[in-house]
Amino acid sequence: MQRVGFILKVKQDRIEEYKEHHRHVWQEMREALSRSGWHNYSLFMGEDGLLFGYVETEEGLAAALAKMDQEPINAKWQEMMAPFFEGIAGLPPDKAMYELEEVFHLD
Repeated sequence: MQRVGFILKVKQDRIEEYKEHHRHVWQEMREALSRSGWHNYSLFMGEDGLLFGYVETEEGLAAALAKMDQEPINAKWQEMMAPFFEGIAGLPPDKAMYELEEVFHLD
């Protein structure tokens, strides 16, 4: 299992709305993530909108994202979420994730 951390930046004026959407993630989206090998997926956000994501996958983030690309619900979710983010240059949010290098893990 590979552990992956990534960051994105939510627009300051959209933080509460973003949080609300994530309190009610569509069941179909949850099922697609599970089918695509996303385990222990969590999102954390600072007051400034800096978003840190954590996920465990069998094959790494690129493979997990490729599997999600095969899920029709993913395109709908990404389109809905795109306006919430800063600096993604017109990309779907899942294509703008900045993957972080793991430098320590306590087993």
